[in-house]
Amino acid sequence: MNKLHVVYEAMPKQTLYFLGSKAADNLQIWTQGQGKYTSNWLPSFDDVNEKLIFKINVTFDANYKVISNGLLIDSFLVNKSEKTWCYVLKKPMSSYLVMLAIAKFNFKAEKSASKIVLENYFQFKDSLKYEYTYKYSKQIFDFLEIEIGINYPWGVYRQLPVKDFLYAGMENTTSTLFSQDFVVDEIGLNDQNFINVNAHELAHQWFGNMVTAKSGKHHWLQEGFATFYALLAERKLFGDDYFYHQLYLDAQRVRQAAKSDTIPILSEKASSLSFYQKGSLALFYLYEKVGTKKFQKIIKNYLNKYKYLNVETQDFLNEINKVVVFDVVNFENNWLKDYRFQDEAIDNLLKKSEFIQKLYEIQNRKKQSFAENEIFFSDILKSNCFYALKTEIIYQIKNIPFEVKQNLIKIAINDSNLEVVKAVAQTITTVPITFKNEYERLLDAKSYEVKELALIKLFNQFVDSQQTYLEKASLWKGNNDLSLRITYLFLSQLNANFDLLKKQNNFDELIDYTSAQFESSIRKNAFDAAVQLQPINDKVLENLINATLHFKWQFSKYAKDYVRSLLKIVSFRTRFEMLKTSFSNENKLQLQKFLDEKTQ
Repeated sequence: MNKLHVVYEAMPKQTLYFLGSKAADNLQIWTQGQGKYTSNWLPSFDDVNEKLIFKINVTFDANYKVISNGLLIDSFLVNKSEKTWCYVLKKPMSSYLVMLAIAKFNFKAEKSASKIVLENYFQFKDSLKYEYTYKYSKQIFDFLEIEIGINYPWGVYRQLPVKDFLYAGMENTTSTLFSQDFVVDEIGLNDQNFINVNAHELAHQWFGNMVTAKSGKHHWLQEGFATFYALLAERKLFGDDYFYHQLYLDAQRVRQAAKSDTIPILSEKASSLSFYQKGSLALFYLYEKVGTKKFQKIIKNYLNKYKYLNVETQDFLNEINKVVVFDVVNFENNWLKDYRFQDEAIDNLLKKSEFIQKLYEIQNRKKQSFAENEIFFSDILKSNCFYALKTEIIYQIKNIPFEVKQNLIKIAINDSNLEVVKAVAQTITTVPITFKNEYERLLDAKSYEVKELALIKLFNQFVDSQQTYLEKASLWKGNNDLSLRITYLFLSQLNANFDLLKKQNNFDELIDYTSAQFESSIRKNAFDAAVQLQPINDKVLENLINATLHFKWQFSKYAKDYVRSLLKIVSFRTRFEMLKTSFSNENKLQLQKFLDEKTQ
């Protein structure tokens, strides 16, 4: 046996990320290999076709938890302050799936029906959010094992939330990382949940990790499958109406995109919408045409044959005709090689659902007058039907004068489903004084999004009640992005009678949220609010420059676009020039790059 021993140092510009610090007791270190290349921090193959069995030993501060791929076979103190963790993955995987996460995590463990250990991690401060964040996790795992028909292939499964993660989640083998924004309390669960992402990343442990596409051209074999199986898991949890509604929404998005997107699924240049949602719809079509049992057999044969190997689309298609007589060539041409959307085929399958039939019936009534529809709409709003039928009605009548539609609105605002209530909150642009008391009840809704919508509309309309609203909202925090808290802080600056000391404290808190010590989702919300307070605070401008250096491309792009828009205004360009000398060296250099750009 030959061995290669490599000693190296790395200062990666991407793939391995450091957030917080030991001094502030909020250090997090985590990786993102897919699309970023693990070779930036670990000597490894960037070719997905080079699969290896990994054994990873990590030595770090003993006060932290270190997580990597595979089974933790040993951990021991090296000295008084350091510890080594030893992880072993017994089967081969591609290097983009190697992961490392280090933080002061806590976790709870349970076992699946098949006795696989499931470890769910959280920050110590989030212990009360655990049951809402990981709701249905075990049920999802048990369902996917049965539905896929192949036992979970990796021995242990972990899920870890990290701050400022680049995406919703990443299916690193045995150890999924996901965004801290999905860590929610009981109310936050009604606004945003981890359920779909949970199921999607878990499905990847089979589709992507165990069986891996040979190239980007066949990426749908990973994302389309994970998207479809996540929907099947949600169907198990929430029923057929939910399932068909999600398929309908996906079909609407793909149909719209096909008007300008001429790249088919089978292309490495295909859009995420094509790889994920269109790929999922293609599988739904196949699932319906061949039948559940035969589809399951096809999947089982496919996974067994190519376990721990790499595949291309033809490998999957070859397995179909081994189980069922089906026109594979037509399927490939229509769904995978043609950019156009198969409208009629999907529409016919969706119409098998009574819910979809009813949805189309409601949509077809748009041409009729409100008077003709009112009783029909009222009956639906009073019924126990799936919420999407009710929200369709609310959005359809949003431009009808309130006094005409008020009976329907009063039914809807008292609905037990928060999505219906949210639709009311979003579509009532002006709250009539006669409806004020009822609308104020939304301030007590079990939804941070509804609370925020109601607070903004009531504050802007009823000046005499502003202080009452601000007092009620003074302790609100909201979800992880602190949107609700930031809205309160902003509105307090607009109230002429607000206590001056409290107003200043609120202003300072708002400005502080734009700084680098907070997650990008918080900073973005704070920037959106702070720039509306004129003149824009000097610290906000420096923090905006700093935000352009952020590793999360979505956030840095937001900041760069905003800086460039400000620099087109002569007064702001002059102000930035004056402030530059007070900036940190890093921010000063970054600002100069923007100042040196040619203005368009």
